[in-house]
Amino acid sequence: MIAIIDYGVGNLFSLQSSLKYLGEDAEVTADVDKIRAADRIILPGVGAFEDAAAKLRDSGMAEIVVEQAQAGKPLMGICLGMQLLLEKSFEYGEHEGLGLINGQVVPIADDVPAGYKIPHIGWNALELVKDENGQPDRLFKYINEGDHVYFVHSYYASRCDEATIARTEYGAPLTAAVANGNVYGCQFHPEKSGDVGMKILKAFCEIKADGEEAAE
Repeated sequence: MIAIIDYGVGNLFSLQSSLKYLGEDAEVTADVDKIRAADRIILPGVGAFEDAAAKLRDSGMAEIVVEQAQAGKPLMGICLGMQLLLEKSFEYGEHEGLGLINGQVVPIADDVPAGYKIPHIGWNALELVKDENGQPDRLFKYINEGDHVYFVHSYYASRCDEATIARTEYGAPLTAAVANGNVYGCQFHPEKSGDVGMKILKAFCEIKADGEEAAE
């Protein structure tokens, strides 16, 4: 089962519908026991970082997400959910994130040329970061360089080059996706990105917990 964390932020049911279309058992939940029992976790989110981080901590979900990620369970953050995985955000102040991925969240407006619309809304191509063998991350095994996905954001992940697995160009290179072992983050919305997004979700659903692949 895939647990979609419900902490009062975001439209969770379109994501659940996408996963069910793929044949996955996905449940929107704030039940700690269900999250611990899940095979994978997705942390969605829209809105302001400070508010979302407070809701995540007040609900007790922040501790559970970190606990399960550190235990090796596959975790994906989407949009604001990805930003929450980083160390801190500078959205209207300075706010602490979950620290599962090195980096910080900064305004797009500080890095793109004047005249570019903020927020960045729309379809943009993915530039996949390849490993030493010229292969993209396993999250992108079913898609191609240049495939388009759907973004809606005013802030982006910075100082996270070691974790960056995809970028997009919007007047400047912006981080599109990150990974640290079993922890993944997509700044774009896979559930709103058509066939490409479905293929990315499919790949995530095939990622196994740390230790399981070694045991096969």
